[in-house]
Amino acid sequence: MNVNLVVDAKGLACPMPIVKTKKAMDSINAGEVMEVQATDRGSLADMKGWAKTTGHEYIGSKEEGEVLLHYVRKANPEEVKETKPYPKEMTNEKLEEALEKDNITILDVREPAEYSFSHIPGAVSIPLGELETRAGELDDSKAIYVVCRTGNRSSMAAYTLEEKGFTNVQNVKPGMSGWNGPTEEK
Repeated sequence: MNVNLVVDAKGLACPMPIVKTKKAMDSINAGEVMEVQATDRGSLADMKGWAKTTGHEYIGSKEEGEVLLHYVRKANPEEVKETKPYPKEMTNEKLEEALEKDNITILDVREPAEYSFSHIPGAVSIPLGELETRAGELDDSKAIYVVCRTGNRSSMAAYTLEEKGFTNVQNVKPGMSGWNGPTEEK
């Protein structure tokens, strides 16, 4: 594969691999391919989701040791979509208040390792990369509060759920990076 630009995002955690990718995308032409090197396991789902929401083409990823190599082809200007945060957002504090209610689901879309180290008690773990195929496991009669580490993956997940017909979805920001409520380990 002919790669036109290599972006080093090794050692960076969400959302930084996407931030670097987005900035670097401006330096290549439509149709050119970028290789993004990352060590954050969550970057696999992030890269797929980001490409889908922006109109760029996610070509694929491969692993070389601890490094994930992601390949993205830049879209033509008329194909590019502006990325917007999911419009229905709530704060961590509002989520803590909502924990008192019975008719909610907390959906944690981080990678399994992130979830196992610390998550909100009772949260359902479905990594962003699996949400497309596993959304049917969720009860659409309940309010769904989507969390990740910073609110970026959860924003993409909330859009995915909306596309699948879920109507009562909230993106929680800043997510687990700013969570002061109760947590548990798996």
